Amino acid sequence: MRVTDPEMLRFIAETEAAYPAEANSASAQENRRHYDAMCAVFRSPRPEGIIVTDETLAGVPIRRYRPRGAAGPFLLYLHGGGYVVGSLDSHDDVCAEIAQATGAELVAVDYRLAPEHLYPAQLDDVETVWRAESARRPGLVLGDSAGGALSAALCLRMRRKGGPMPLAQCLIYPGLGGDMSAPSYAENAEAPLLRTADIAHYAGVLTGGDTSLRETDPELSPLRAAGFEDLPPALVVTADVDPLRDDGPAYVDRLAAAGIEASWRNEPQLVHGYLRARHRSTRAGQSFEAICSWLRGRLRLIG
Repeated sequence: MRVTDPEMLRFIAETEAAYPAEANSASAQENRRHYDAMCAVFRSPRPEGIIVTDETLAGVPIRRYRPRGAAGPFLLYLHGGGYVVGSLDSHDDVCAEIAQATGAELVAVDYRLAPEHLYPAQLDDVETVWRAESARRPGLVLGDSAGGALSAALCLRMRRKGGPMPLAQCLIYPGLGGDMSAPSYAENAEAPLLRTADIAHYAGVLTGGDTSLRETDPELSPLRAAGFEDLPPALVVTADVDPLRDDGPAYVDRLAAAGIEASWRNEPQLVHGYLRARHRSTRAGQSFEAICSWLRGRLRLIG
């Protein structure tokens, strides 16, 4: 697959200037240094009127975004970064803009990162925050990349444990432990910003090299679940020029076969991580608005 869209090509060039491809396989500290510098290049000011507070909830740092007049269900946001990079700051502007666009309070989770904390520490942190927040009112879960996988994993864990289930899930270019012989893994093996080899590297870091977990644990690889019944409605959004693309429709198909309302939106010419381009790329901006529109619709259904 090849990117020809001029706006996306400029975004790729700006990203790679701060975050070169080799950063993905560098040490965690070096990777984070590059990633944080790259996020700073694209960070936008928070919209006016959003009240932002940092808290610690049962030992897990969170950031709360509250629009004026927010009431009703909340949004739980889980950031991407291969479980190795990313923080409350890396996705701060994205979270603030989603909160403004939906009118809902959004809670972002600063879950522990690998390799210092191996799987399932990340999902444990997400569960801790989810249970505490959903005890007060219903909520939806969403996230990008690794955060999209954690969103799906949270739903599977709540089903397994009989816990409070998210009322909807929105997964943005997620890695769901899909079949790496699927076409997108070959077509986009050398895609800008995320290569197939990078995916394998991050998977190894997350599990301390225990590759068997990817095949056997559905909360690590949601597409490995034995069944998809009793899961919440879903929107899965993928970037066409991304090795992970084919995980999205595979997940939607499994949900639909189980009678779950699910839809897939694939974005031509966009690459992994394109949320940061929403103010620089017409295509990325339209996708961001479509995501916010879907969230608004789900929030209205819940009331």
